[in-house]
Amino acid sequence: MSWLGIDQFLPTSGLSLEEDMLVRKLLLAHDPDGRHLDSELLLQAIEDAMCCATSLDIACDVKREDDIRQAGVVGLQEPLGVTIHRISSEMLCLCFSQKNMCARTLHVFDLLCYYAWDAKVVLVLAAVSMSYAELCLVIQLSPWNPLAKSVAILKQLQPNSKAFNRRLKALSSLIMKMLDMAKCIFKFTNLSISHLNPDKEAIETIKSNICLTAFWIVRSSLTSYSHMNDLMTIKSGCTNSSAIAIWELSSLAYTLTNLYSRLKRLVDGLIHRLEEKVEQKLVSLFRETRRDNQEVLTTLFSLKDKFPLKEKCSQAKVGISELTGKVVMFLISKPEFPSPEEWLLLVHQANNLPQNKTLEGNYDIVWVPISSSCAWTDSEDRSFDYLSNCMPWYSLRRPHLLSPATVNFIKQSWNYKEEPIMVVMDADGAITNLNAIDMLRIWGVKAYPFSSSREEELWEAENWGLHLMLDGIDQLLTYWIEQGKNVCIYGSDDLGWIKEFHSKMEIISEGVQLELVYVGKRIHHAQMMYIPANIHLHLSPTRIRFFWLRLESMRKSKLRLGKTVNTDQTLQEVSALLDFDEKDKDWAIFGKGSSADTIRLQGNRLVECLDKFPEWGQNVGKWGLLNAFRMALEPAVLDGPCSHTDTIPFEEGLAEKILFCVKCKRPMKSFLVYE
Repeated sequence: MSWLGIDQFLPTSGLSLEEDMLVRKLLLAHDPDGRHLDSELLLQAIEDAMCCATSLDIACDVKREDDIRQAGVVGLQEPLGVTIHRISSEMLCLCFSQKNMCARTLHVFDLLCYYAWDAKVVLVLAAVSMSYAELCLVIQLSPWNPLAKSVAILKQLQPNSKAFNRRLKALSSLIMKMLDMAKCIFKFTNLSISHLNPDKEAIETIKSNICLTAFWIVRSSLTSYSHMNDLMTIKSGCTNSSAIAIWELSSLAYTLTNLYSRLKRLVDGLIHRLEEKVEQKLVSLFRETRRDNQEVLTTLFSLKDKFPLKEKCSQAKVGISELTGKVVMFLISKPEFPSPEEWLLLVHQANNLPQNKTLEGNYDIVWVPISSSCAWTDSEDRSFDYLSNCMPWYSLRRPHLLSPATVNFIKQSWNYKEEPIMVVMDADGAITNLNAIDMLRIWGVKAYPFSSSREEELWEAENWGLHLMLDGIDQLLTYWIEQGKNVCIYGSDDLGWIKEFHSKMEIISEGVQLELVYVGKRIHHAQMMYIPANIHLHLSPTRIRFFWLRLESMRKSKLRLGKTVNTDQTLQEVSALLDFDEKDKDWAIFGKGSSADTIRLQGNRLVECLDKFPEWGQNVGKWGLLNAFRMALEPAVLDGPCSHTDTIPFEEGLAEKILFCVKCKRPMKSFLVYE
């Protein structure tokens, strides 16, 4: 084969006879033994090195530095650095071999026979890019670093000459083109397509082209080594030899460009056809009955990445097999969450309860960020990197690779409209809830398995009261409720009203056990920071936001279940509080422990009632704070007893409680009735 003799067959997607014979030779030297290299991670390191080597900015950003330092070849005992150095030394020696270039290239493949195709290419690229980067490092540092200057002199480098710089630039372009080709190979080898029944002929064509591409990458790497060695012999005035060398490198880069274009066209065409299959399969998958969730998860997320998930603790890449037999909750949102408090509340509720330990291993949350546009922006990338490293659950590792067919399916079938949702899939791959985000905000892990039917069950067992309003927000609040204490929750951003209200409540609390909790407003204002310092419990701005977010979720959940304000007490109470906030009204709610009995008041009526405490306060010891409050607010409507009776189920301690008539508001006598 001539050095540039492949132009004649580039226009076709098949291989010429000469190419076919070369591929057969390469396959004879291909005997993988299962050793595994993280090609993606090493490619990232190579790209970082080349970007820094060709940039004047010494402070180039190196991504995933710690991961790269720990990378190695699974199945090989020697460190990765030793392997790369050994390959580099072998290729440098081949520069002085008497063999022709094809024979030298095949010798390198013999050396790499036990590796997969992507690993062969990446290891060779790592060796040549490392040598090139070391050369550039000496050149960049030599003007001001004595050690670098001494090394440059020993290597007899003359980096200030025009011939040297032009040749170095041509060499850089060639290596960057090899890097593009390696990325294309990895793009194919990282596909997960067996479940989509791909075109076998197309697959074999691509594999043959990958063999050929790998050959030319190795051959070009050997050529690069020769030219890096020649750079040490360049003398001033040697323009002819330099011009020939630059032409040789440029011609080789042109050849690689043609090979790359052909391989890219084949791979992109295959992916396009597979995406069409994904779109069709997703529609049919959710109509079928399955034994597990693996086929569904693979179709959704694994087309372009065999390891589509980022592990929640170590940040390692993992496959969807980690989700086998589990309930999976897909948190779908934009890469930039609407507010930090919204995702902090989800984290808080998903990890705050003891039930989380007992249910650990039964379910997992996977964050699926979807860009608002066709292409991801730098801002979205930064936001994703930050949040995915903070969240205590899985996230898509490279969300920009998510198949367009999957994105369209999520938007159309799961009704994603850019507001965060949580779609729940059971262990068999069936969708049991199209949005469980409100369930998680309200009940946390107690909502497991997060299905729509579970949501209805939870509401049937739930009553309006302090426990529902404040559950899980703050440990001290939880303790007060468990102890059955009187608690007053109030909200306002009017400093004058807050001071007046607080002074009156201080008078009441002198003779009554009463805890005050300030919850401000949904939108935090600066003046909310200047409320009286002696309030019993001043929640942080974040926990105040938690309180309001949970109320919003309660209203959304009730409305989604078809409830109305006229027929549902909880929805009525929640809507009233949210309306107070929207209309900038001052309000307070009084409750006792886990009881469903509460009193809600707002504005002037609340202050007027507090002013009359000397009149009704004497009844607190006999009837309790809430009943005394209620008697003051709603005086008896009849002059005498109404003779009304009411039968309620027996519970422990009920005989000692004082119950009030709903008609005349007077205390009722209690009797036990046996059936």
